[in-house]
Amino acid sequence: MACLTVRYIRQGTGPKQGAPINIAFVDKKDVESLGIGVEDAIHAIARQVAGPVGINVFDMEAVTTTSDGIMVEGAIVTMAAADIGEVHQEFGILHMEELEVTPELIEEEPHLAQWEKYFKGKKLFRGPAPHKKLIPVHNAVMTGRAINNNSATEMMNAVTMEEILLPILGQLQIMNDGPVVFGITGEIMSVGIGMTVAEKYGRVFPTRQFRAGDTAHGSGEYAKNVKSNIPCIVAPKSVLAKHILRALNAGMVPGLHISCSPAVLAVASAKGAEIATYNITEKAKIELRSVGVDVDKIKPKAPMSDEEIIARADEIIPGVVDPVLVNSSEIVTKLEISV
Repeated sequence: MACLTVRYIRQGTGPKQGAPINIAFVDKKDVESLGIGVEDAIHAIARQVAGPVGINVFDMEAVTTTSDGIMVEGAIVTMAAADIGEVHQEFGILHMEELEVTPELIEEEPHLAQWEKYFKGKKLFRGPAPHKKLIPVHNAVMTGRAINNNSATEMMNAVTMEEILLPILGQLQIMNDGPVVFGITGEIMSVGIGMTVAEKYGRVFPTRQFRAGDTAHGSGEYAKNVKSNIPCIVAPKSVLAKHILRALNAGMVPGLHISCSPAVLAVASAKGAEIATYNITEKAKIELRSVGVDVDKIKPKAPMSDEEIIARADEIIPGVVDPVLVNSSEIVTKLEISV
């Protein structure tokens, strides 16, 4: 019998209560090499884990975007949730939709100019297509206790109501066997995750809502509390800085093409890059000011080089409380799943 290698984080791993359910990361190429389908692999993982588990399947040669509109290499193409060895027939699996990148799509979504510059020819995935399947709010799948949410970047336990944030860059670090940061989301990141870009089949919203410069939260000072006490697994800030800088170097302007999150604004400010303060909504400004970021008072600085920003990323980019840098090998077990 063939075996599928799965990167696996056991429930309880991490800060505070840790991961609220088990988490499995799968490379689609490994699945295809065994001559089986993705859904067959998901059911095999469910049977072997037996408990509540979120399952994310990656195409490491495709691209996706972060909620900030930053393009990254490596995309989640299928998300699943399983419990007691089962995957709910109707609500347990969702496949992400491949988007054809056309001049018309780039015009509607200018942050996709990054694809034209860096990734032309690569497949693009973000969220599922709502016309193909009735999708719960926030692109979620659920089986028993296991909930996999926001197109596989947040997981929850339906019984304990505990959750964890899993931004895509942190997951890609795990897929690439690189270092990750454990921490508590905190107020700054809680505000930042509400600063999105408008996308067709987006990770959270299936239609184009909340363009760059706006906030999806729209909850004033409360935005900093929405996710502040939740554990997270994220990429080191140097990795985040590299990706933001690459977007800036492609001509992306924060608040106009990409989001106005504190992380993006911090890197842009350090680089001396343009920030479209005129396009940032008052709702977004209120949320940013609640965590000490006043976009109306950002002044041009002596620009740092990209190399210096990356080297000093931990002091430049705000966010994440009580961060702990670990090698992903310290938290990830490679399971061999019989298929």
